Amino acid sequence: MFRKLEAILFLGLAMLLLANVSFAQNEIRQPYSIFGIGVVNKASNGILNGMGGTSYAMQSPYFINFRNPASYAAFDSLSFVADVAASIYVSSLASGDANLSQKNTYVRPDYLAIGLPVTRHWRTSVGLVPFSTIGYDMVASRTVNPIGEVSYEYSGKGGLNQLYWGNAFRLCKGLSIGLNTAYMFGSIYNSSRTEFSGTNFYNTNITDAYHLDGIYLNAGLQYVFKVKEQHQIGLGAVYGNTAYIWARENLLINYYQGPYNSVTTYDTALYDNASRGNLHIPQSVGGGISYSYKEKITVAADVTWNNWNRYKFMQHSDSLKDAVSASLGFQYVPDPLSPKFFKRLAVRVGAHYSTGEFFLRDKPISEFGVSLGIGIPLNTFITHSSINLLFEYGKMGTLANELVRQNYFRFTLNFTLQEKWYQRMKIE
Repeated sequence: MFRKLEAILFLGLAMLLLANVSFAQNEIRQPYSIFGIGVVNKASNGILNGMGGTSYAMQSPYFINFRNPASYAAFDSLSFVADVAASIYVSSLASGDANLSQKNTYVRPDYLAIGLPVTRHWRTSVGLVPFSTIGYDMVASRTVNPIGEVSYEYSGKGGLNQLYWGNAFRLCKGLSIGLNTAYMFGSIYNSSRTEFSGTNFYNTNITDAYHLDGIYLNAGLQYVFKVKEQHQIGLGAVYGNTAYIWARENLLINYYQGPYNSVTTYDTALYDNASRGNLHIPQSVGGGISYSYKEKITVAADVTWNNWNRYKFMQHSDSLKDAVSASLGFQYVPDPLSPKFFKRLAVRVGAHYSTGEFFLRDKPISEFGVSLGIGIPLNTFITHSSINLLFEYGKMGTLANELVRQNYFRFTLNFTLQEKWYQRMKIE
């Protein structure tokens, strides 16, 4: 019975992830995603998200930490792990200039990953993780003499995904290294529309589509050791390489009169492969430390630096700067080895802060969030599966200098399936 429920839940969340990746996230409203490659996904797995996203020094045989590939070395030699998550966002946008506000609700996939042993010292993982998200829609108007009122609309959707294959090797007791090789793919659609109030002018709608693909590498190192019998320290470091992603542009230009939704196009210009170039994703470096006591109490902290000042897309830079982010997390499990259900419940709290890579009107677009996580064990006879719930509140941006502030509530459902696959139960 438990096995069937676990399989149904895992497959359901996996189908949700694949459906959202296949069809662009056009309902997402994130105004700052107009810059760069959109809002970059900084989240880790469903369990670690409850601890503020701390991950660099964390490892476990019961979940997949794809933020540091060296962590795969902790997978059990007789088991495989499957991990999937999706989130619901309730977002509100506010502008200090015109006292405007807007609310949105949308579903976004988080990841799908599988991990398993290969040899005594070699572990591997495969997964699909969104890398960045674009979803914005903005309208403005002004009066231009002697033409009259002119309205402008800017919209965009799409983003980048990464299909990764990670491998970890245990070099000696407590020391492991790992490498994620990711195939990056996706599309970015930017549309701009200009409409005139008078009937003597032709309106213009321009759709600029970029199709992207390339290879991205992420390496990790972890060292875990005991300072006393029940006290354990973990150290971790990661490095993301500078990646050059191939980009192909398709350009569509429409000239028309009247409202765009009901118009018969007057003239159309289509340019397939209008230009080719590269998307330059700059390097990143991160480090973390963790402490655990009897697997009851765990505390972890991370720091990351991203060199976004070196970002380029089709030889053009953007309003980006180097960003530093930090996270702190705590987990408590009353008794991980107890047969009683409530003693194995995990409670997690965390916080994260980022200076932000966007820099507009002399203001950094920083981000801050706090999280609360609950881990519900689904242990059967030989498994350590769990359902993990995450509640997060965060804010991004500012009302200063006529900018936009986004507040959001996030609810995440994560399912981790851990199964023995090299042995069978014997019933006597």
